[in-house]
Amino acid sequence: MNNQLSTINNQLIQAVEEADSSQGLIDAVNDLAAAHLKEAIPILIKVLGYNNPGAAVAAVDGLVEIGEPAVFPLLETLDGYNYGARAWAIRALAGIGDPRGLEILLDSAVNDFSFSVRRGAARGLGFIHWENLSEAEVSDGQQRVFQTLLQASEDTEWVVRYASVVGLQGLAKVVKVIGENWFEDILTHIHQISDTDTTLAVRARAKFAVENLHRM
Repeated sequence: MNNQLSTINNQLIQAVEEADSSQGLIDAVNDLAAAHLKEAIPILIKVLGYNNPGAAVAAVDGLVEIGEPAVFPLLETLDGYNYGARAWAIRALAGIGDPRGLEILLDSAVNDFSFSVRRGAARGLGFIHWENLSEAEVSDGQQRVFQTLLQASEDTEWVVRYASVVGLQGLAKVVKVIGENWFEDILTHIHQISDTDTTLAVRARAKFAVENLHRM
């Protein structure tokens, strides 16, 4: 049985490597991602660098489903030159939410030249799995996330500002649940965005966040 499973797994990986069309690659990556194989991590990461958004989305979904085992390989292979691959890798790290990706998300949210990378990082900062850190690390980390998202909320690209609202809402939910008294600071800032941002979509998302947080 084990040999049979190993053969099937190898066939799934081989199908990605040998795909000879754009749709064929997408189909093969979808099949591989659905198998949730740790052995597939390297090839799924490799797919992030292909010029095929459909396959990249499937690869990100697969890496997120695999979860923590994919974090270190993603951090090791972040591409400083291929911004497309980097954007997809950041999206995967954001989806996993492992605190080991916190530093790269904090830096990328405000410093990366690619707005797609900044957007993915800003959103991901709202969904860190804080339970994997000590109490002291949580307090410091959440404050840093808040300050970074404040900066991201003033980004020149509206999609990054939109993502910062999503991140702030996620952070606010965590902060309120654990009883931190600076929940109101986050809420006040989101409310300010809902009143002052120059883009309707951002203001609308901020209003939604305020309403959602008031219902908690």
